[in-house]
Amino acid sequence: MPIDPKSPIEVTAFGWVPDFARGQVRDLRVRWALEELGLNYRTRLLMGERPASYYREQPWGQVPVYKEGAVELFECGAIALHIAEKNETLLPADELGRKRAIAWLFAALNSIDGPAMAYVSAAFFHVDQPWSAGASAAFGEHLTQRLARLGDWLGNKEWLEDRFNVGDLMMVATIRGSDILKHAPDNLVAYVRRGEARPAFQRALAAQLADFAPDPA
Repeated sequence: MPIDPKSPIEVTAFGWVPDFARGQVRDLRVRWALEELGLNYRTRLLMGERPASYYREQPWGQVPVYKEGAVELFECGAIALHIAEKNETLLPADELGRKRAIAWLFAALNSIDGPAMAYVSAAFFHVDQPWSAGASAAFGEHLTQRLARLGDWLGNKEWLEDRFNVGDLMMVATIRGSDILKHAPDNLVAYVRRGEARPAFQRALAAQLADFAPDPA
């Protein structure tokens, strides 16, 4: 759905990031969930230093923050779950199906995102440090093992459970980076490509990219 400045839903996002981060900032996950449900939203773009008041909305000054009436949330997983609870699009109606979808959302953020970010931090963000090579190798091996287990679970299925849900959304968003996918088996790469091919994802990605200023000035 298009961004609507009159929407009751507001999502904070960055107005500029370096090229390598474009398409990876975590407001994308919230935008994707909203697009899957067909919900309009507006964005509040942050540039440069955060105002002191923003740290009362997000303790670490990160994005996204989600506002909808009296609801104010931070952390993309909590926000995605809040959106998913609105109807059955991302959460099955049956109790077991709902709980399985929520379990996969937590798995993406706990079992996969931690190892992935440890590897990326060591291999790229701290590449100039003397410990980077050793840490990158160790974290990369751990990430490869985690993704192999995930690939074993997925097998030849289209999605992690019987249909696309909020757990798939969070998992695809977590592992879709090229530096992470090089540690993934082929069936997981195909799984990510299926997620990225969804029209809702494409709309969310285009909206995030359109919000970035071409220059930090």
